Amino acid sequence: MEVFDAAELWSRDQIEHTQLTRLKATVAHVRKSEFYRRRLDEAGVTPESITSLDDIRRIPFTTKQDLRDQYPTGLLCVPRSEIVRMHCSSGTTGSPVAICHTQNDINSWADLMARCLYMVGVRRDDVFQNMSGYGLFTGGLGIHFGAERLGCMTIPAGPGNSRRQIKLAKDFKTTVAHILPSYALILGEHLRNMGEDPRDFPLRIAVVGAEPYTVEFRRRIEELFDMKAYNSYGLSEMNGPGVAFECQNQNGLHVWEDAYLPEIVDPKTGEPVPDGEIGELVMTCLCRQGMPILRYRTRDLTRFLPGECSCGRHHRRIDRILGRADDMFIIKGVYHALSFSPVSYQLRILKYLKLMAYRRLSHSKNLRKISDAKFTFHKCVQDSYSRRISEHFKKFCKIVQHFLRRLVIRHTSGNIFNLCLFLIHFCLHISSFPELTLILLSYQHMFICSYVHYTSLLFAVNTFI
Repeated sequence: MEVFDAAELWSRDQIEHTQLTRLKATVAHVRKSEFYRRRLDEAGVTPESITSLDDIRRIPFTTKQDLRDQYPTGLLCVPRSEIVRMHCSSGTTGSPVAICHTQNDINSWADLMARCLYMVGVRRDDVFQNMSGYGLFTGGLGIHFGAERLGCMTIPAGPGNSRRQIKLAKDFKTTVAHILPSYALILGEHLRNMGEDPRDFPLRIAVVGAEPYTVEFRRRIEELFDMKAYNSYGLSEMNGPGVAFECQNQNGLHVWEDAYLPEIVDPKTGEPVPDGEIGELVMTCLCRQGMPILRYRTRDLTRFLPGECSCGRHHRRIDRILGRADDMFIIKGVYHALSFSPVSYQLRILKYLKLMAYRRLSHSKNLRKISDAKFTFHKCVQDSYSRRISEHFKKFCKIVQHFLRRLVIRHTSGNIFNLCLFLIHFCLHISSFPELTLILLSYQHMFICSYVHYTSLLFAVNTFI
């Protein structure tokens, strides 16, 4: 088996020995930060007291709020003169989170990303088109430098502008793309509108991530372009993309355990859960110098997949992200916590989809009250059985689009998924909108398996505007 880095083929003993050695070194290094020095002293943790990987449980968790409180450079463990780059969250929910990198951190990140790309078949002679945003967002630059590290010709196309994306891909014969799953579908529609078959596009591999999508949705993208799409997982607190990646088996994402120490814990108790059981992913940096983070609570829900992968790598696999442990939304400046989990709530959505597909729509002018949301909507589609999309419905679509993108909701990073579960929930209760129901049903592949993909609603709405 060809690999980019020999560490990919390490045995479990080699991985765990390296993790323990690097964990001790990291615990010693983070003490250069006043925040961690105080935390570790309070917990009685020293490098010498770490004698096994189980001892990591003695280290207190680090939370998003901790990172906000230490903004901008409270967690630095090196002089500022050694920092060559920083990435930062938007700060829409409060103080932003800033992560600072040394040149060694950037080099290590590029190596990890190159390892991911090589694992799925990307090689030096490929042309890599990066359709992701650049700037403070880690996804664009992280994957860009990984592709360059492999020696690929890398096109920093950035997001959007479908006609330009298509022209670049054709002119330079792009074979690999980094693209949002929803945008891949839109790009395919653009090609069809141009009278071209997306399968004739030169793409053979797509790196997808940054938003939730289902296995069925992935299959549709692959069939649309006649290519393979591989799932990526990353978060800015742990560098960005390159934390975990699918191999060519597409059966879970390998976490690079020589660079990270992953745990999955019960979100309420903080205790580890058995392999195969869903819990919250907790991550520890093992190689970062500028701003290492210990036991960071990602709030992402997943599970360790039991057993070894047939690809031959022994780095543990996690399942695709199944939701968030801290889902919340903001309506007109007021925080509202969601009292349901994404995994369980999808069953309600599927139930409503089935009911709405077959139920006889009432001609009653009475409004259906949405008990959970406390919202009511006026009837705007006059003919429930008309095949023509009325102007009223188009106006409703615009309202939904505005509601999602700008007007009412301000969401925390990663929580847009549950905001749209909420929106779809009350939309599906409204018997006055059969066309909306049919649109949702026509894209029901996005609702099957893992979780509802919010862009299905945006895509459906945009289709009729």
